[in-house]
Amino acid sequence: MTTRYSTTEWNNKKVILGETKIDEKKPVNLLVGFHGAGSTPENILVLGNRLTLQNTLMVFPEGPVNAGDGIWSWWEDGPQQKETVESFVTYTSQIIDSAHQHYSNIKGTLRTCLWGFSQGGAASLTYTLLGTRSLFKVASICGFLPEFSGPIIEKNEPLDILGIFGSNDEIVPSFLADHALEEMRSHGHQVASKETTQSHEINSENLQDLCDFFNA
Repeated sequence: MTTRYSTTEWNNKKVILGETKIDEKKPVNLLVGFHGAGSTPENILVLGNRLTLQNTLMVFPEGPVNAGDGIWSWWEDGPQQKETVESFVTYTSQIIDSAHQHYSNIKGTLRTCLWGFSQGGAASLTYTLLGTRSLFKVASICGFLPEFSGPIIEKNEPLDILGIFGSNDEIVPSFLADHALEEMRSHGHQVASKETTQSHEINSENLQDLCDFFNA
């Protein structure tokens, strides 16, 4: 099924939308994809385009932190991390609100899902802990948790979370990724954790796992 892509602007930031024919009689997944640090929405879109998803609308926002040379991040590393993580949470709530407003004509149930790679995977996990908007499913590939000071927002229902990470990841060591997923479990979420031999990448097996997870 062909996905049509278009670029728009929400809250003065670029957003790429991926739309396909949906059945409004069934729940519709609104899948927000977070790119890695120092990257662009186009980079995660290329991977998202390889997903075969059922009844899904895709949103690829641009990170709020300017990393220079036309690339973006979700927060700053270093001494400003805690403060910029807090700003990221507010920004992501605005993205989710804008997406639901954009698709307000859909009569069926619209379920917000998150996924991302590297800092984008960290973004999906971090918003799950700190964000106030309702979520359905969350996936992280080679993700971790940054430093943050905001209170954990306990969800009414535990979320299904998929975490994939590599034992040969030279950027995000496996112990950091595993720790992040254990933190999600400690807050009552249902976590499927998968350690592979991959490096810091998204491969075809990861994409199939994402399809199986979000289509289930």
